[in-house]
Amino acid sequence: MRIEPKASAMGATIHDIDLAQPLSDAQYREIEQALGKYGVISFPKQHLNAKQLRDFSETFGKLEINVANLYHDPEFPEVMILSNMLENGKPIGLSDAGQDWHTDMSYSKTIAFANVLHGIKIPMRDGQPLGNTEFCNMHAAYEDLPAALKEELDGMTITHDFNMFWEMMRREKGSSRPPLTEEQRRRKPPVSHPVFLTHPITGRKVLYANPGYSTRINELPEARSEEVLAFLFAHQTQDKYRYRHRWTEGDVLMWENMGTIHNAIPDYRPDEHRLIRRCQVMADRYFPDAF
Repeated sequence: MRIEPKASAMGATIHDIDLAQPLSDAQYREIEQALGKYGVISFPKQHLNAKQLRDFSETFGKLEINVANLYHDPEFPEVMILSNMLENGKPIGLSDAGQDWHTDMSYSKTIAFANVLHGIKIPMRDGQPLGNTEFCNMHAAYEDLPAALKEELDGMTITHDFNMFWEMMRREKGSSRPPLTEEQRRRKPPVSHPVFLTHPITGRKVLYANPGYSTRINELPEARSEEVLAFLFAHQTQDKYRYRHRWTEGDVLMWENMGTIHNAIPDYRPDEHRLIRRCQVMADRYFPDAF
């Protein structure tokens, strides 16, 4: 394995490894540490079927099956299909996954550790990839917060709500997602997590808030909560914290969800086909008792 850091504040490429083969303990630890250090890592030129992607992802923890129960691989429900392609007039995958800034699974009692995506078909235009994925560095965002705000928010918690993001996609993005059923909402009620997490790999603090799911700072009056959240959302998405992954077919892109937030860029047309398989690794290994 050879790790090539990006020139930006986050991101790295890992060469000379075949993810279709089981990881050694040393490889596992090196990848885990790279995730903590760089936040986002990519493995180019990988040839994986759904089972191999699942098996690699499962090395890092328990895999989540999405509560919406849509667009899974028929044999492996832990593998979700992200695509704008149609077969027999019907979508084969979720076409609008990941749009707008958010952190996956912050709306669950047990949060997400990592996402693992395998790019099978990447849309291109004029020789450039479309549908790229942006990230922001939450280690740096925490470190740059004003000292007085760090002190004010220390020990406080934020409510995160899955249905808020789902309905925003339906309302503002023209999504074809159906509304969540009562049963789906019951299975994913709003939850609370600390505003600041101690990252389990780096041991440093990160800002654990995101525009997609964070709705209220519980210990503050409503008006002050809205004011602070607006500041945090603007602060954490500044250009100086950003890294953009430019997709290539065969990429496996992996990021950890505690020290990053992300945004999928929907700059491709329906006839510019995109097909990605995704697994989501829970953080049960790091937070066995959740919060």
